Amino acid sequence: MWAEGESEGLQTLGIVVVVCSSLKLLHYLGLIDLSDDKIEDELEMTTVCHRPEGLEQLEAQTNFTKRELQVLYRGFKNECPSGVVNEETFKQIYAQFFPHGDASMYAHYLFNAFDTAQNGSVKFEDFVMALSILLRGTVHEKLRWTFNLYDINKDGYINKEEMMDIVKAIYDMMGKYTYPVLKEDAPRQHVEVFFQKMDKNKDGVVTLDEFIESCQEDDNIMRSLQLFENVM
Repeated sequence: MWAEGESEGLQTLGIVVVVCSSLKLLHYLGLIDLSDDKIEDELEMTTVCHRPEGLEQLEAQTNFTKRELQVLYRGFKNECPSGVVNEETFKQIYAQFFPHGDASMYAHYLFNAFDTAQNGSVKFEDFVMALSILLRGTVHEKLRWTFNLYDINKDGYINKEEMMDIVKAIYDMMGKYTYPVLKEDAPRQHVEVFFQKMDKNKDGVVTLDEFIESCQEDDNIMRSLQLFENVM
C-alpha cells in the first residue's frame, strides 16, 4: 500500500488536474489570460452560430460584472466565431496541451461536464457559468462541479468503475513520460485510496455529501481550490 504522503498527493491530483486543465481550455478559448503567450493555431469551429443570453441575465447568474462579461465574450467570440464549441474541438485543444499523452477520453469527460444541456455543443453561457464556479465559486460549488465530472452516468453517485475511467483518462493524458514513472497498477491503487478515504459508510459508492466532506478534511485539496481565485 502507498505511504500516507503519496495517498494524499493522489487525492489532490484529480482536483488540480480538473482546475488546471479547465483553465487551460478557457485560456485557449480567449476567456481568461493566464500569460502573455499568444496561441496562434486556429481550430475549425462548427458553422452553427449562437448568440449568448443578455449580459444582465448572465451577471445575475454568475459572479462576474457586466464589464467583465463583455471582455470575456469579446475574447470568446474572437476565438470561437460560431459562438459554440463541439467535443472534437475539445479533443484537438487538449491534444496540443498534452502532446506526449492521449487526452481524448479526458477531453470527452470534461466536455460532458461543460455541456450541461447534453446537446453536443458548449456555448458561451456554459463556459462563463463554469468559469464563475472555478474562479469565484464557493468551496461547495467547486466541489459539486468536480463531483459532476466524476459522476459519469449522472446518477448522483461515484462508483469504482467511473473513478477508474476518470483516473485512467488522467494518466493517459499525462503520458508515458511522467516522472516518477507510474506503475501499471497505479490507476487501480489510486481508486482504492480514493474510496478508502471518501466512501464513509463503505457501501461501494461515494455520494456528493461524502465527497464534499472528505475534500474539506484535506488541506491539500482545499489549497488547490484557491490557486486560481485571483486569475481575473
